Amino acid sequence: MAKRSLQASSIGIQQAKKAFASKGWTQENLAFEVNLKTRQPIWRFFSGRPVERHTFMEICAVLELDWREISVEPPAEFIDREESTQPSVPDIDRLVQQVRSQRFDKIQDQCGILQLLDISRPVAINDIYIDLNILEEIASQQYLEISELQNLDPKEFNRFGLGDIEHKQIPGIQAVEKYSKLRVLGKPGVGKTTFLQNLAIQCNQGNFATNQVPIFITLRNFAQEAKVTNEFSLLNYIRQEFRTSGILDPSIIETLLREGRILLLLDGMDEVLNEQCNSVLSEIRIFSEKYHKNRFVATCRTAAQRLRLRGFTDVEIAPFTSEQILAFAQKWFVGFTKTNTEYGQAQSADFIEKLNLAENWQFRQLVVTPLFLHLACWVFHCQDKFPTKRTDFYKQGLDLLLGKWDEARGVERDEVYRGFLLPQKLKLLSQIAAATFEQGQYFFEQRTIEQYIGDYIQNLSTVPMEAEELQIESEAALKAIESQHGLLAERARGIFSFSYLAFQEYFTARKIVASHNLQALEQALGGLVSHITDPHWREIFLLTTTMLRSADSLVQLMKQQIDGLVAEDPYLQEFLSWASQKSRTIPTQPKDAAIRAFYLALSRTPRIAPHFALASSLDQGIFLDAALDNLLVECAIDESQNFAHSHVCADALSNILGIVLDMGLYKSLQQLAEELPDSRQNQERFRLWRKTNYSAWAKQLRNTVTNYRNINHRWQFSPEQEQVLQRYYDANQLLLDCLHSNCEITAAIRQEIEATLLLPQQELEDREWQ
Repeated sequence: MAKRSLQASSIGIQQAKKAFASKGWTQENLAFEVNLKTRQPIWRFFSGRPVERHTFMEICAVLELDWREISVEPPAEFIDREESTQPSVPDIDRLVQQVRSQRFDKIQDQCGILQLLDISRPVAINDIYIDLNILEEIASQQYLEISELQNLDPKEFNRFGLGDIEHKQIPGIQAVEKYSKLRVLGKPGVGKTTFLQNLAIQCNQGNFATNQVPIFITLRNFAQEAKVTNEFSLLNYIRQEFRTSGILDPSIIETLLREGRILLLLDGMDEVLNEQCNSVLSEIRIFSEKYHKNRFVATCRTAAQRLRLRGFTDVEIAPFTSEQILAFAQKWFVGFTKTNTEYGQAQSADFIEKLNLAENWQFRQLVVTPLFLHLACWVFHCQDKFPTKRTDFYKQGLDLLLGKWDEARGVERDEVYRGFLLPQKLKLLSQIAAATFEQGQYFFEQRTIEQYIGDYIQNLSTVPMEAEELQIESEAALKAIESQHGLLAERARGIFSFSYLAFQEYFTARKIVASHNLQALEQALGGLVSHITDPHWREIFLLTTTMLRSADSLVQLMKQQIDGLVAEDPYLQEFLSWASQKSRTIPTQPKDAAIRAFYLALSRTPRIAPHFALASSLDQGIFLDAALDNLLVECAIDESQNFAHSHVCADALSNILGIVLDMGLYKSLQQLAEELPDSRQNQERFRLWRKTNYSAWAKQLRNTVTNYRNINHRWQFSPEQEQVLQRYYDANQLLLDCLHSNCEITAAIRQEIEATLLLPQQELEDREWQ
């Protein structure tokens, strides 16, 4: 057994110091390059004291020195046997094919199937896998100003990238072919492991790297076995892998490595525990440098990219495109419906159609990774729709990221958050989300987020912490949230956000709902309704409404806040009173508020086709009002001087006479129709009529419509009043959406709110008095 520590000779120290000086580094810089937490091993190295073997070798590698020349009496037993002269293999290609054949079944069993969450049976990787795209530019390594990101619209906020900041993408296999040493980064659930498994299968089946032998290694398993044997040796681990396939001659693997015929796939750098991390990374670096002719692909979570691999090129998995989402859904529903291909294809088409509906844009932003797309397909398959309560879907996604995802794959993480339990983690994330969202921040600087974390840790601690200790704890907690759960993501250097805007909104709503007592809840709801006219808070209202045990208080507060928007403006109150009065003239009223909404909109935005569609679905009288209003507009525009345009007005008036039931209105409109110039008259006579009679005719038309139907009031709103009315309409629509969000509201309160929507203040007070 090789000894566990090495020390530098006097000559070796001189060579090392010379190499160190040429770098221009401090000892802290060198410690960082070697992934050491402190510089103590560096000091011991330059002092000629014993240093842990892998650390010694890594220091030498970073300084570009041969550790054998630097160390005192390098142990002969640690010089790999493969360095001795090996007999030449006359036909290396034949050897590759022989080994591929012997290991074929092992690779198929190891990498050919997937066990998806909540699915009781394994699925062949070829039945579900979709080719991934690769970003050659790592977003989190860019230098950007926070102002470049802060003003993104929520619908432009890309859950994994940088909104409208585009990055060039290439197919995953092309990246592997391009770089002989590749490290694939990605956030939780983006398909890193599956990507490596697919590479192994494609190589195994002769579709990729046909002149190489695939070897798939889960690094946490390698680290666990190395801990038992106390020897971090990839070569010995691969030898053992070969023995399980019946390849007992150790010279075979040594020959393949020497000739560059191995495709080594190393999965999960971030899954190795901290105490073993440096040894594992050192072994990978030394091994990849020694056998540099081979092809290496490693995977690691983006947040753990500080675990650097010298000589490896870093790339990042890109979020799914629309085409990839479609392809994945087609494969998923065909593979898991347990019926037939035709039914699966039909259900996938239904899934995509509903996913593309305007009301499901939040789901579209989430399902850009295999993990969440699988979850969405599973939920849709069980319910034939997307959940009405998005909070249920978000909760399932958070359960995956906060524990189930690692648990299902047997991954053990280092202790983080100072031992926080799950409720404490949720509370911390809720406080971060609420504090940043309240300030309108989707993106925030690292020091800001660490301050929020530090405040939370300080409040939990019974003993005050030193500022430096608190800073270290806060930074560690941030990195843990980022690397282990992926809920916070570094978008650019020193700039963070929630990885999904939906989760920032969910945690913000959760902070409101989780108020510790009734008084605190009332205060939180009061703070929420103060944002009733801010469109960025729309989703928070919807989520909060569905998360409350009873949403009665919230919807009542929303109604009061909305009515108050127009309560102090007499002209707007008159406008609402007119709409209310007009709605009461309709004998068949589906809902009073719907009628009021129609007339309010008709008076502000005439000549809009949807008015006719809505009017025809409500009542014939309303349809008549819409037609009359449109006629008045047609006759009032400048084009009325045109001879041909008069025929349009005449035809419209003729059609209206066909639906008028009131005899007085009918006779008045018929008389006006008869006064219009005959279409057989020439244009000169029309111009004469237009000059002498049109003004009085148009005035009589307006008076007739006003007298009989009480429309065509010339409402003149100031720009400020227009803005108030728009906010008022939007807030009422939000309140309706909350009422229809499958929330818990008592029937009496629901009916009262629906009955009093869009009413003027006087009528509201009269109803309250009654």
